[in-house]
Amino acid sequence: MGLSRTFVGFSSTDIHYYRLMLAWKENEHIDFNFANCQLGKEINSEDEAYIRRKCRERIDMAGTFAVLIGQDTRSKHKYVRWEMEVAREKGCRIIGINLDGSRRVVDATCPPIIRNIGAIFVPFSPKIVAYALENYQMHENDDYHYKDKVYKQLGFK
Repeated sequence: MGLSRTFVGFSSTDIHYYRLMLAWKENEHIDFNFANCQLGKEINSEDEAYIRRKCRERIDMAGTFAVLIGQDTRSKHKYVRWEMEVAREKGCRIIGINLDGSRRVVDATCPPIIRNIGAIFVPFSPKIVAYALENYQMHENDDYHYKDKVYKQLGFK
């Protein structure tokens, strides 16, 4: 059947990590696939209503919302937090991807909007992100993470 479409949300300061994810998709040796639901030329617009409408259309096409969690993600309210709200309203499964390499939720950087809702938190790494996209199902409440044995099976130390 294939993976559901995934919308990747991120702070503009972390766009290079998103571009790296695009490279993961192109790498034949990594079993990773997500639909590129990001905005193209619209992102250069200054019309906030237009940008939000286009973002909502993309999120509405997705079954999964993956958010890159960097140092300033928690404080990004104009679009990043709003995207998370839209994804939650839609019922997307939520995957938090920690750019600092953490395997669990990080209180200092994680936006409260995705805390204790059943999301899973993984480090920024193609194997574990691909694993989460293929296997994770939302749970009720709490914050989730994979046990060490999953990381060992994927070749992590």
